[in-house]
Amino acid sequence: MIQENILELVKYGLSTGLVDPEDKVYTINRLLELFQVDEIEDAVFEKVENLPAWTQEEAEGKLEGILAEMMDYAYENGLMAENSIVYKDLFDTKIMGCLVPEPSSVRKTFRDLYEHTSPLAATDYFYKLSCDSNYIRRQRIKKDRKWTTDTEFGTLDITINLSKPEKDPKAIAAAKNAKQSAYPKCQLCKENEGYAGRVNHPARQNHRIIPLTINNSDWFFQYSPYVYYNEHCIVFNSKHTPMKIERATFGKLLDFVTQFPHYFVGSNADLPIVGGSILSHDHFQGGHYTFAMAKAPIEKELQFEGFSDVKAGIVKWPMSVIRISGPDKERLIELADKILLTWRGYTDEDAFIYAETDGEPHNTITPIARRRGDDFELDLVLRNNITTGEHPLGVYHPHAKLHHIKKENIGLIEVMGLAVLPARLKDEMAELADALVNGTDLRATETLASHAEWAEGFLPKYDKITKDNVMDILHEEIGLVFNEVLQDAGVYKCTPEGRKAFERFIAAV
Repeated sequence: MIQENILELVKYGLSTGLVDPEDKVYTINRLLELFQVDEIEDAVFEKVENLPAWTQEEAEGKLEGILAEMMDYAYENGLMAENSIVYKDLFDTKIMGCLVPEPSSVRKTFRDLYEHTSPLAATDYFYKLSCDSNYIRRQRIKKDRKWTTDTEFGTLDITINLSKPEKDPKAIAAAKNAKQSAYPKCQLCKENEGYAGRVNHPARQNHRIIPLTINNSDWFFQYSPYVYYNEHCIVFNSKHTPMKIERATFGKLLDFVTQFPHYFVGSNADLPIVGGSILSHDHFQGGHYTFAMAKAPIEKELQFEGFSDVKAGIVKWPMSVIRISGPDKERLIELADKILLTWRGYTDEDAFIYAETDGEPHNTITPIARRRGDDFELDLVLRNNITTGEHPLGVYHPHAKLHHIKKENIGLIEVMGLAVLPARLKDEMAELADALVNGTDLRATETLASHAEWAEGFLPKYDKITKDNVMDILHEEIGLVFNEVLQDAGVYKCTPEGRKAFERFIAAV
């Protein structure tokens, strides 16, 4: 059976373009070595060779099954230590690494397409390779729950993230006891490319990165293995250096969208609570997607002194966003830097905005860049991470009454209007749905009790809840909670008082 699996996997590589026909025998032999098999019998070779050719779609559908059978063989023959998700991920990545072209080959193809066809053709090639290599696990991504909710601020995207597998207890224990290593320093470092991984660090033999020069500095381009939106990419510094929002950041973002005008790119903020999950390595996130915030109109036009050539305005959005645009990148960089420096040192006690307390800085910006025809556009989202006794996780953070749905930090992706909600909600919403349909006591279990007040609040809106409409109702209400989450995260509220306070800051720039 393993001989058939090897030939089927090579056929997958040929069907998707991962494997060049000239590399067919070489790839077969690499897989034979990996599985410690000496030969392919003639009868097996003829059987697989005589099967009809596969389309791209057919090949995609077969990959998961082929890999599952290969890993069963690996475990039964002592090639894989444990038959669990962590060890399977380590081993199937090693398998797929046998099919992926070397970094130099991938980079050459990318450069050739970029220079002789278009940036779009280059990213199309690289994204497909990242999916075909199983670095982006298509079958897992399909498990994510996704829907949209219409609000006064536009159509918000909602996802329940189910594509990150949960570690089993044995793997958790093994990771705890494993020798600690500083190589690679983090999951964004360039040293991940081709790395075999370990129980406490993912395997990356099927991972490829593209070198870029951004604003005269060395960076790399890759895709996120967890694609929350179309072509979700990561652009990261070649050096393991902390996140920092500064004048150069705006130049890098605008340089990236100059090179890849079909992509947006943005940076998480550089402070805890309002920042992303990896503050230790300077990086951006981008992609080929238009978020609700990018579609949001200008609520009030602005004019900054000395920048009459730059269009500016407050965006109609639950968070506090200044949008600036124009054809001259340097002018946008200059104005963005002025806004950033003013905001870093800005305090307005009446609006509960403090630049620092006890020497700890609180103000920063989440910036996003994109192209609009010949114009460049920057959205500057004002952030503040101050905490209080009432709001120990952050004043401008989801408040406690929303934690049953969303307690985690609001980073770049969510700032733009896409909720990434925890996997626990899948089962919790199923339990709540049953209770709502059957009239069960909403405080009968700990899980139900955590959602009871919320559910009792929205129940009067609906004449009848049935098994046919209950999930649609829950999806709608979760989306409305996310809308509240964004409002909590906004430093200036969408009220007359909030807008007056916002304008006081604008006048200070």
